[in-house]
Amino acid sequence: MTTAAATGGGEGWTHHEAVVNNVRLHWVEAGEGPLVVLLHGFPQFWWAWRWQIPALAAAGFRVVAPDLRGYNLSEKPARVAAYRIEQLMADVVGLVRHLGVEKAHVVGHDWGGVIAWWMGMLAPQHVDRLVILNAPHPRAFARELMTPDQMLRSWYAAAFQLPILPEAAFRRGDFALLERIFRGEAVRPGAFTDQDIQLYREAAARPGAIKAMLDYYRAAARHSSPRSRRIALPTLVIWGDRDPALSVRLTNGLEKWVPDIRVEHLPEASHWVMEEFPDRVNELLLGFLREGASSHA
Repeated sequence: MTTAAATGGGEGWTHHEAVVNNVRLHWVEAGEGPLVVLLHGFPQFWWAWRWQIPALAAAGFRVVAPDLRGYNLSEKPARVAAYRIEQLMADVVGLVRHLGVEKAHVVGHDWGGVIAWWMGMLAPQHVDRLVILNAPHPRAFARELMTPDQMLRSWYAAAFQLPILPEAAFRRGDFALLERIFRGEAVRPGAFTDQDIQLYREAAARPGAIKAMLDYYRAAARHSSPRSRRIALPTLVIWGDRDPALSVRLTNGLEKWVPDIRVEHLPEASHWVMEEFPDRVNELLLGFLREGASSHA
């Protein structure tokens, strides 16, 4: 299958593969300069960053957007335990080192954001600046999950624990559920084109992909997470307030665990914040990352 998911991108974008942390990862790369790693979430792949890659590359950054393990062209380990947060984090550390540096700006959305939070806690020596888009800090999530509102919002994570049935639900009708997730939750009409939906379908249809994507949730439920730690890194949180799955209250009180934090709310954005409002997200990203560059000057 040869599509933009496998070979596409903008001018100057290149595709690469390497084995890091004993798993084969695929990524898209563009630009030169300080390294920025963009981590996508569920149920996407590197294409989720199609609007950020050219903006960051044009601004003087080396941008790398991997397919997380289990997604699109990256390897898909069969065991649920392969998707524990420690392994996901080690993949990113391994990729950063493979790219010839020890530190990178780490930007994550959804599950990519969860990985980014944990990197900030457990591998801060490999992170320069941290950017989170609609992904809950583990301590804030534990707090809000005790409320009926967030418990109801998180119903799908419980449903994903079932064997076989979630995979079947996603495959039904040529992955029609994916279109309902993206277009049904998006606030801005036209945020997802027919091409976008088709590429997400094709990536999900790759052998083993749907099970791997769901195994992120299964591993989180079956295996205890590491002990959380204070994050001392400069951190930016970009939050689409109309996220149906994650309460805006998850952004409250983060200073307790992340003292050097700034939270930017996009009141009209949904969970798919960087695809719905790419110009505003890019503006916030570039401003924050350039602050880091000037502080090193």
